[in-house]
Amino acid sequence: MIVRDQLPPNRPSIEPMASKPKITPVSRAQAPFFWGIDIGGTGIKIGLVDDVGQTLWYERIPTRESEGPDAAVARVAELISGFEAEHPETERAIHIGLGAPGPMDLKHGLLVAPPQLPTWWDFPIRDAVAQLLDRPVAFLNDANAAAFGEFWLGSGREDDSMVLLTLGTGVGGGIIVDGEMVNGENSFGSECGHIVVDPAPHARLCVWGGGRGQLEAYASASAVVERTRQRLTEGAASLLAGTLGGSDQELTAKRVYEAADQGDQLALEIIDETAHWLGVGVTTLVHTLDPGSVVFGGAMNFGGAESPIGQRFLQGVIGEFRDRTFENVFAGTTIKFATLGGDAGYLGVAGYARKQHMTSIQKT
Repeated sequence: MIVRDQLPPNRPSIEPMASKPKITPVSRAQAPFFWGIDIGGTGIKIGLVDDVGQTLWYERIPTRESEGPDAAVARVAELISGFEAEHPETERAIHIGLGAPGPMDLKHGLLVAPPQLPTWWDFPIRDAVAQLLDRPVAFLNDANAAAFGEFWLGSGREDDSMVLLTLGTGVGGGIIVDGEMVNGENSFGSECGHIVVDPAPHARLCVWGGGRGQLEAYASASAVVERTRQRLTEGAASLLAGTLGGSDQELTAKRVYEAADQGDQLALEIIDETAHWLGVGVTTLVHTLDPGSVVFGGAMNFGGAESPIGQRFLQGVIGEFRDRTFENVFAGTTIKFATLGGDAGYLGVAGYARKQHMTSIQKT
């Protein structure tokens, strides 16, 4: 059980940096259209998406967390209403997708206690958006939103089932089985970062402050920083040694990657250890779900597919999984990087809104 008082009130978010998405003219779009709203701790991404996933309009605005949720929702609604008034050819998008960080109560449309948004706790965000824009809203956890984006348009577009792990300050997750999101009875489904990978009584604590031995405690950016700091304090030689004397901001997962890229042995060991723990977690998830596809998203990808360090990291995860699973399961499972970057969230919730709209049509 998550206790709110244990949640760090200002847990930072790590959002993949991405350029503005490619915009498709409305004249070449395929109706119907759907709005995707992806709320983060520092920014809100808003996109108008057509029936095949093309982005027709996009804007990113600051969250301004301290102003509260009502002000943010009002700014979002004003932007959307203004665009629709100026572009009647969009035929007023019929459904809205909304993603936000958890914990949350999906059934009642509540943000319960998002650490990135301390002034937004217990806010009925789904109904607030629906009321201002006068149309139905599909509501998802942000990691599940990113997972659905990758499933619809990204690395998982050829898959029937998929697990996404988002690697950032923490470890988020999204699970799709036979095209359906796993949201869970308590809106905690797909929280893959909280599976236990180390049952030892003195295992590491995750950044939520209460989860001992969970994947997030070993494979998040926060965990990479803490394990690196511990090794440096113990006297390990490294290009990163100079980071101990300053603020906490000086030692980051990005700095570890940059040191590894220069051949730093400690940085390489930390990245290899991270791959090991992810491999353990992936094995548990695959043995539970058998999704056929595991995708890594988020800002901490150590350079990703285009980097030798990123490839070393990925191959480390694959090797650990291979050593722990069955031959046929290994042969039938792909492990790869995500491809949508920071666009996955708004695209995913737009796609989920599309899915709910199609489901409602089938029922009538």
